[in-house]
Amino acid sequence: MAGPKNAWVPAVIIDERGRNVEHSESPVPELTEDQQREAEDRTSVTALVVHEAIRRDGEEELRRSSSALAWSGLAAGLSMGFSFLGQALLRAYTPAGPWQPLVTNLGYPLGFLITIIGRQQLFTENTLTVIIPLLARRNLRTVFSVLRLWSVVLIANLAGAHAFALVVAKTAVVHTEVREAMRQIALQAAEVTFGSAVLRGIFAGWLIAMVVWMLAAVDSGRIPVIVILTYFVGLAGLTHIVAGSVEVLYLAMTGLRSWWWCVSSYMVPTALGNILGGVALVSALNHAQVIAGSEKQKASKLTS
Repeated sequence: MAGPKNAWVPAVIIDERGRNVEHSESPVPELTEDQQREAEDRTSVTALVVHEAIRRDGEEELRRSSSALAWSGLAAGLSMGFSFLGQALLRAYTPAGPWQPLVTNLGYPLGFLITIIGRQQLFTENTLTVIIPLLARRNLRTVFSVLRLWSVVLIANLAGAHAFALVVAKTAVVHTEVREAMRQIALQAAEVTFGSAVLRGIFAGWLIAMVVWMLAAVDSGRIPVIVILTYFVGLAGLTHIVAGSVEVLYLAMTGLRSWWWCVSSYMVPTALGNILGGVALVSALNHAQVIAGSEKQKASKLTS
């Protein structure tokens, strides 16, 4: 005799060898087609989907001409100067106190918002975006393409950072109190050794690459993702090759640090740290989890 239409059915559990196992103590109701579609809509995006979205973006970036990358990288370098300016404005117009860094660093995400939402080329984003295609193919042609993109974008980013620092240091574009706040922020950023700049750069590269990974996983809420993660980069005093270069170049422009110190003691270790953090802690690990997951799925299909 047939049971009622809405009868409960035993849940299906997949064991570690991919075989179906019924568990009568965990009943689930049958879903209508509409309910199944709604459940699919509410299911989180898988790592495989995020990986593929980033891979496609990376492939597109690798195909871009050097001139297009350079102009976009220059725009990003200029835009990142607003992280420095945003911090200085908040520092200049808020009273001193132990809580002041909590407010001041709200200005740090400004440059990242302009750059990322505006789809400009930022070097630290490309420690993930173009590395995923490289890990997928692993051939010399892709290696050279990645090195070409990195070189063009990094040089263009630093050129933009240099231009922004030159303008705010040598002109009256900002008020005197803001210039003093810039000086204080820049001197604080310069309080690093070679080793600490590398270590802080690793964590900064890690977080910025995670911004890219997380943005590929969400349909909405992009701005909060950027703001929250980059805010903590600034609050922790982590070193970022573009945002931080605007600050130390400001010191060079005003004679408080030498050009050699800016390059050898800040830019080189910071760039190294950012690359290590983005490539090793985000690109390689997330690629590995996707490959391991896909291999497990293939093995399950073969044994089923």
